[in-house]
Amino acid sequence: MKYQIKWKELGIDLIVDIAASMLIAVGIYNFALNASFPVAGFSGIAIILYHLFGLPVGAGTILLNVPVAIFCYKFLGRTFFLKSIKTMIISSVFMDYIAPLFPVYDGDRLLAALCMGVLSGAGYAVVFMRSSSTGGQDFISMAIKKVKPHISLGIITFVLDTTTIVMGSLIVFKDIDGFIYGIIVTYLMAIVMDRILYGVDEGKMTLIVTEHGSEVAQSIDEYSGRGSTILKGMGSYSKNHKDVVMCACNNKQMYTIKKMVRRIDPQAFTIIMESNEVVGEGFKEDV
Repeated sequence: MKYQIKWKELGIDLIVDIAASMLIAVGIYNFALNASFPVAGFSGIAIILYHLFGLPVGAGTILLNVPVAIFCYKFLGRTFFLKSIKTMIISSVFMDYIAPLFPVYDGDRLLAALCMGVLSGAGYAVVFMRSSSTGGQDFISMAIKKVKPHISLGIITFVLDTTTIVMGSLIVFKDIDGFIYGIIVTYLMAIVMDRILYGVDEGKMTLIVTEHGSEVAQSIDEYSGRGSTILKGMGSYSKNHKDVVMCACNNKQMYTIKKMVRRIDPQAFTIIMESNEVVGEGFKEDV
């Protein structure tokens, strides 16, 4: 089947990528780079390479992403892969050529950490809202999740983030304060991203009342690897029988699931609720 380009969607994606890339680039280059504290993700590794070898952060990010992107392609799907490559290139260009045009903050490290966390967290959240990513750790996290579906995405991300921060602290900065700032930035970015996408709570639970329960459940499983439960329901007024798809997942996944449901059944009735604790396979294990 020939792949058809949706020019309107592509135009919106480009505008969003430019805005998000500006936020991410300014947060990392103009605040984090000069403040000498480690950053999570491939940006953090690129900062390590910058301090060790003088390699520009954007160029370093692309060099790191190329082999990972090739290796993880089969786990990601064509659409997500292509959109992520586009976002990655734009953000790297902004990092090396646009952000240096602005003044670099040379003040308090804590303020630099706070600014970086808010700006970059907002940028990454906007990227996720367009079903894209900046590559790197996102590729690895999703690939690991496909291979080890019983491990939660939060645990995978936390381990990868912590590993990068520890590497930066030991190899480059050698500063316990820098390590603490790195942890603060990572936590703040997660909070900002969650607030923009949905809120501060990690879990969401949805009830989807639809006439296409099997198709909705299959799409959820293919996208997130999350199982769902199809309940049988009946409208109290119309007496029509419908499916009620129940699913628990994290915030980032819920945003995309809501879009998928709207595409499959525009008439579906979707209820999204906060889930403070989810116990079971793929989530917290019951001790």
